[in-house]
Amino acid sequence: MDTTTYDYDLVVVGAGPVGENVADYATRRGLRAAVVESELVGGECSYWACMPSKALLRSGHALRAARRVAGAREAVTGSLDAAAVLARRTSFTDGWADDGQAAWLASAGIDLVRGRGRVVGPRAVQVGERVLTARAVALATGSVPVVPPVAGLADAAPWGTRDATSADHVPPRLVVLGGGVAGVELAQAYASLGSRVTLLSVSGLLDREEPFAGEHLAGALAADGVDVRLHVTPTRVDRRADGVVTVTLDDGRVVEGEEILVATGRRPSTDDLGLDALGLSGALRVDETLRVEGTDWLYAVGDVNGRALLTHQGKYQARAAGEAIAARLRGTPLDDGPWGAHAATADRAAVPRVVFTDPAVASVGLTEARARESGLAVRTVKHDLGSVAGAALEADDYTGRALLVVDADRQVVVGATFVGQDVAELLHAATVAIVGEVPVDRLWHAVPAYPTISEIWLRLLESYGRPS
Repeated sequence: MDTTTYDYDLVVVGAGPVGENVADYATRRGLRAAVVESELVGGECSYWACMPSKALLRSGHALRAARRVAGAREAVTGSLDAAAVLARRTSFTDGWADDGQAAWLASAGIDLVRGRGRVVGPRAVQVGERVLTARAVALATGSVPVVPPVAGLADAAPWGTRDATSADHVPPRLVVLGGGVAGVELAQAYASLGSRVTLLSVSGLLDREEPFAGEHLAGALAADGVDVRLHVTPTRVDRRADGVVTVTLDDGRVVEGEEILVATGRRPSTDDLGLDALGLSGALRVDETLRVEGTDWLYAVGDVNGRALLTHQGKYQARAAGEAIAARLRGTPLDDGPWGAHAATADRAAVPRVVFTDPAVASVGLTEARARESGLAVRTVKHDLGSVAGAALEADDYTGRALLVVDADRQVVVGATFVGQDVAELLHAATVAIVGEVPVDRLWHAVPAYPTISEIWLRLLESYGRPS
């Protein structure tokens, strides 16, 4: 294909972390790339999700950690300074200005085109009055919130997660709809900032994780003053003339708050991308290189393909896609087999997940239930994290739990979950074990340093049993 007839080798729609990485990795291989962005370069994660939400949580975590250690707890005499926490949060978003990230694109040799991008034909993206042509197009438009069809909710001016992470004040009372990751994180963050929080969930908490994860977290939230109500369904929401929001539940009770946050999940952002004109509708199906099935030029990377709605997993896909696009356009060999350089195999086998609450929930791979559903011969081992010397040093009366899911036929770990203070940093060892398909017998030779919380690995292996 004659490259001189195209404006670019690659046009990426969406300049969040996923889009940036697709363009970057393709550019490193010699392609000329542009990204199209209608909002801020850096996307949802930088300004309204990952970074600001974790900044809102961190100060409360530090305060609770100090109170769990004798000698330090006596020095803690005050509560959080909410204004200072909000200011620190804002510093991580650069005040919702993207100058720095836009400058990075330029330094990487990637053109930035501002405006709403829409595919108007094969290898063509319209931005305003301009049509960009390219040998390949990658969609990296992320995901958007799902708002449940509760009577009156849309008219009650609810907060979305963007509103909660960018707020300039702490409401006296906050009602949170949703027991998933965003719901529990923001419920704990606002409780630590002084808001009286009521969390409503139609099911349990973190239902996609091991059951004990949600159970531990529900107890911790309650201890922080959050009114956790599980297995309840809102039937109506109203905002009164005085600004107070009322939520009527299916059991007849009414919950009130100055604000209501809807955190009931997200879906791929595919609206108004021009996909209908291409004969594409519904979920975008992609192969292991993230190329949309039925095309030889269109890619869908990150949340927009629905495979794993996590920033780090989208960036992983982006690295594979950028390299795959370059290989195809340059006519070099494509390595798209399992665990190949151009394949996003980990999406199916080793997705790491962290809920940044206190206790944190860190997991990777399959839960026990999903492993059994997939037909594996499953064996699990559990252990009390608080019994490990490193955990006892971390906090007085440390509580937590760890679980490994093992494929007994192959004798390899296929899933792991850790719940407890500061367990997020335990996760990568489990991820490496799963991706590397390290035999359990070999893991005995991976000696954890003493006294660290990582010694939990030894305790789990002892529960599993020494090799014969």
